Amino acid sequence: MKIYNTLTRQKEEFKSIKAGQVSMYTCGPTVYWFAHVGMFRSYVFADVLKRVLTYNGYKVKQVINITDVGHLTTDEDFGDDKIEKAALKEGKNVEDIAKFYFDSFHEDFLKVNLIEPFKWVKATLHIKEQIDLIKKLEKKGYTYKTTDGIYFDTSKDIDYGKLSKKNIEGLEGGKRTDMREKKNKTDFALWKFSGDESRLQEWASPWGVGFPGWHLECSAMATKYLGKNFDIHTGGIDLIPIHHENEIAQSECGYGVKNWVRYWMHGAFLTLDGGKMSKSTGKIKTISGLEKDGIDPLAYRYFTFSAHYRKPLTWSEDAIKTAVNSYSRLKSLVLKLEDDLKTNEKYLKSFKEKIDDDLDMPGAVAILWKLIRDKKASGKVGTIKRMDEVFGLKLFETLKIEIPNEILKLAEERKKVRDKKNWERGDEVRDELEKNGWWIRDIGEDFILGKINK
Repeated sequence: MKIYNTLTRQKEEFKSIKAGQVSMYTCGPTVYWFAHVGMFRSYVFADVLKRVLTYNGYKVKQVINITDVGHLTTDEDFGDDKIEKAALKEGKNVEDIAKFYFDSFHEDFLKVNLIEPFKWVKATLHIKEQIDLIKKLEKKGYTYKTTDGIYFDTSKDIDYGKLSKKNIEGLEGGKRTDMREKKNKTDFALWKFSGDESRLQEWASPWGVGFPGWHLECSAMATKYLGKNFDIHTGGIDLIPIHHENEIAQSECGYGVKNWVRYWMHGAFLTLDGGKMSKSTGKIKTISGLEKDGIDPLAYRYFTFSAHYRKPLTWSEDAIKTAVNSYSRLKSLVLKLEDDLKTNEKYLKSFKEKIDDDLDMPGAVAILWKLIRDKKASGKVGTIKRMDEVFGLKLFETLKIEIPNEILKLAEERKKVRDKKNWERGDEVRDELEKNGWWIRDIGEDFILGKINK
């Protein structure tokens, strides 16, 4: 199995630290607003990675963090705390804000059929571990104090910058113009003082009352649950130049280790109108929102497989409609297959070659369709079930929805009039179904009915 390591900029044969076991950390959500479909592309990628590792016989221990403090609006070292800003805007306390948006995230997480991690870890429940890491860095001479906090001195880390490298194009995160009292542009806050500001979240520390910097939580929590050296760290490419670079610096300097993480893996953006989909624009689509529009969240999952995880994927109404139709057609064909209690080793071998080549999901999907269309192939059901352990598309599951007789009659009438090419009446019946809260989609000679979620 080969995976692309951002640290070395090349595909490498995967070798775990402990035989048969994989330790994996995934950067999770900052829970101040709804997570959009662009963000979920990164989680689907991490989920596929976990499934492929499991397919290869590894036992995977994954940890995902929940950022509920310390992430400032600038993603740097000044500005408002995103959680506190949301709490003040909505007139709620920070705990309620964090719980509400995590619950929403988790609901969508399950809808896309992502496997639960070994542990969800909250930043606010690991303040002690974060303070302990700062103490280690202070003792070793990597910190200095300003009027607004304790900072990491990047000039004292000879390896600083080894992950992001200056030749990465299109990443603006490293451009820091507001020096304030920082010694170096790339220095970052480990602990921020509350000062005279009114803070909803603050803790006592050896340096003063305040709160931890955003980057600190991942280092402290990943190390607590996965050890001072672990196998894989995943996230979006936007986290490379600042967040992940700073994680490496404070972890390797504080814990006194080399190669804190062996493999760094990053997913590309889901782009929209030439740029990444972002919460800051306010124009986002959520998994639950798609579902309300009659789009199965698993069709979205299928959509993400149309491009390699390291390549940008463009979101458009036409693209998602194509994915919906393709996924619906796929399920329709799969559910009609008869099980001969065999597996097709030829196709499984080709499938494994694709997924083991840095998670080539477009290639794996192509193998799946080739198998379905191969009239001479045997063992289709057993083989597709094995493949779906990685795809996670629930290809053999049928939705148990009670369809009222009058709705079913309308659907069947529509099929009859369309067979006679009476398109006008077909459209009228479709409109009548929608008025009654049902959508209908034609799949070849068949049709699929579904409830419109409001």
